[in-house]
Amino acid sequence: MNPSNETLLKLLKETKTIAVVGLSPKADRPSHRVAAYMQKRGYTIIPVRPGCDTLLGEKAYASLDEIPSDIKVDMVDVFRKAEDTPPIAEAAARIGAKSIWLQQGIINSLSMQTAEKAGLTAVQDLCLMVEHRRLLG
Repeated sequence: MNPSNETLLKLLKETKTIAVVGLSPKADRPSHRVAAYMQKRGYTIIPVRPGCDTLLGEKAYASLDEIPSDIKVDMVDVFRKAEDTPPIAEAAARIGAKSIWLQQGIINSLSMQTAEKAGLTAVQDLCLMVEHRRLLG
């Protein structure tokens, strides 16, 4: 079960930096649109995409573990197949993220359990952009 609206609102207000796993360089892809939307609302975006140097004007990393430890990641937003998400949840915990957000259509109970056991707020099957618009206008 996803967090309450109150918890989601608090999460969105407290989050400053979002690592986007699976961020596409193609502007027409949902991952790109969501990340660009969040960036325009003042969030720092950290692209996580193997084979890319920069996306949305930010340095890209091949994996969460490659993000330098001096960069504080608040949220990991995931655009990957559900079966690919458990190791991402583990990495999110390793890098000290406060939350993991599996985008709309991505559901994985193991990832949610892994994240919650590590103390992360865990969200699945919701669009970050849609929820931001709904809760913060």
